[in-house]
Amino acid sequence: MQFLSSCLTQLLTLSSLLSIFTTAFHPTGVSLNSDLSTRNISIIQSKSSLGRTNTLIRSSTVTRNENTEIERRRTNTVTPPPISPATNLENQIYIWRNHQVRYQVAHPSGTSGSKGNVILIHGLFVNSDHWRYTLKGLSEAGYTAYAIDLLGNGYSSKPNPNDEISKRLVCGESNGRFTSEAEKTKRNVTLGTASGNTRIAKEIDLIHPCQSPYNFFTWSEQVADFTRDVVLKASSSSQAGVGVGAVAEVEKVTVVANSIGTITAFQSILDNPTLYNGAFIVNPNFRELHSAEVPLSDLSMPLIRQVQSLLRSKGQSVFDALAKPDTVKQILMEPYAISEAVDDTLVNVLLTPLLTPGASDVVFDTLSYSAGPLLEQQLREEGFAKVPVWITYGSKDPWTPPARVESLVDIDSVEKVIRLDGVGHCPHDEAPHLVNPLLLEFMDRIKDTTGSSTSTDKKTDDVPYFLR
Repeated sequence: MQFLSSCLTQLLTLSSLLSIFTTAFHPTGVSLNSDLSTRNISIIQSKSSLGRTNTLIRSSTVTRNENTEIERRRTNTVTPPPISPATNLENQIYIWRNHQVRYQVAHPSGTSGSKGNVILIHGLFVNSDHWRYTLKGLSEAGYTAYAIDLLGNGYSSKPNPNDEISKRLVCGESNGRFTSEAEKTKRNVTLGTASGNTRIAKEIDLIHPCQSPYNFFTWSEQVADFTRDVVLKASSSSQAGVGVGAVAEVEKVTVVANSIGTITAFQSILDNPTLYNGAFIVNPNFRELHSAEVPLSDLSMPLIRQVQSLLRSKGQSVFDALAKPDTVKQILMEPYAISEAVDDTLVNVLLTPLLTPGASDVVFDTLSYSAGPLLEQQLREEGFAKVPVWITYGSKDPWTPPARVESLVDIDSVEKVIRLDGVGHCPHDEAPHLVNPLLLEFMDRIKDTTGSSTSTDKKTDDVPYFLR
């Protein structure tokens, strides 16, 4: 029961965080009525793997009409500021299945072309701005780095979880992925424990209990379509005139993910093994409110679901009552071991999108997502691509049991687990001087065509913590 109490405390802490966002800050430069026609854009259409139309918005002009405005209101779509205050990069738009996706791209600093393409996948309730130092580090090292806002996050569209039109268009659970009821549940799956041992989970429910489009299958399809429509098409264009062999070298993309974004990354690799050449993970999340993770699930889950239902129906008033501006940074610093990293820019770019229409509904819905895939289950799937996986984590992360992370090195695809002493849940933002060199080392590993993702030279590394 102590663990259950901890889970409920975390649930309410996350809820109070949004309350603070909702009442204490007023967004600037964001309007539901912002007009895209003031921006220079052109439209390139393509088909996703499901035959749905995706659109990449680039330089020309498009005229907004009444139908477009109605759709933007229905999907809770707002226009981001032209330039990100965190990265100084242009905020760009990709239309995915009639929904807006905000993304940023950092091109190589030099003139010798790109060494490769990287896509960055953010964690819970944050957005692409959380990769401010990673984007810069990769571009300075000669790579092309893309960071996207997953649907429902940042400046991507936030349709109501119950909107039937959006469900039909985007939901990754209901598009033919599961052909029988039996496929919606994984049985007798090996998972880890906080002490680093293994256990057998009798069942893992894969379907969102509220039949919401906000699930890992939706997000993984979004990432895969973005990879095809934006990353690889841009790469192909930039390689025009280069030898065929050289083009082939950049036809796969490296995935970098933080926290719960890890599960989106792994699902995208599982579904699209030919698209990706490796995964670099920063502090994986084991989803302690998943029904397969909660102890005594038959007894505890009904109580948790009652709390989740209460948050969905009455949550906003609770948030308003709990709102205290002076606690914003304190709450954000819970996962951050290095408090200096929680600066005003970080607070601004993470909180402002949470004030946009539809954001609170997405948060309530996500807090109710006690199902879906789990990362150890994904890594052990027969179809997981034989690509190298490196995992790094902060030793002072309050949400990630160190022994459980260390035990991931026993899984075939995981080559290394690297501990960063003195760092919390977001090392890429807290200590980029530690994470970026490791990421670049991993990128060199990806380029090493003689290496093997199932190498027996597995190890767990310690990186001493220091601050200048």
